Amino acid sequence: MEAGALTVLAVVRPDAWNFPLFLHIGGAMALVASLVVALYAIRVGRIRGDQPAAQFAFRVLWRFTLPAYIVMRVGAQWIASKEKLENSDASWLGIGFTVSDLGLLLLIIGLVLTGLMARRAKAGTSVAGAGQLRAAGILAGILVAAYLVAIWAMTTKPG
Repeated sequence: MEAGALTVLAVVRPDAWNFPLFLHIGGAMALVASLVVALYAIRVGRIRGDQPAAQFAFRVLWRFTLPAYIVMRVGAQWIASKEKLENSDASWLGIGFTVSDLGLLLLIIGLVLTGLMARRAKAGTSVAGAGQLRAAGILAGILVAAYLVAIWAMTTKPG
């Protein structure tokens, strides 16, 4: 090999790590995607007073975002266990677990708020400009931003 030539080392992980990592990454992708869809539905419901949009936002959070969170979190814990990182003090891991744990709390609050608005919409009451939808939209926006930070931390592994 010539002096000064660029050497690239491949990182090889055991095959046993592939499925937990796939679950974690797939769950995270579905989580962020469903949050963006719910955020859009919340915005439409709030601006137009669109009752189906408010119900759709709740259904997206309940049927897609929450299960995606569970898949992502189970995959995260499983891959951390496989890689023996449970007691690691790596900053990227701390960011991921912190955002994940606080994200669940915000997700549950958002679910309750959109659930109340879906019930209100089902009763035929307009949801235009409703404070609960506004709060749910803010929480969903914070979650998207927080998960983007976590994605950055997981991919760049700072510190």
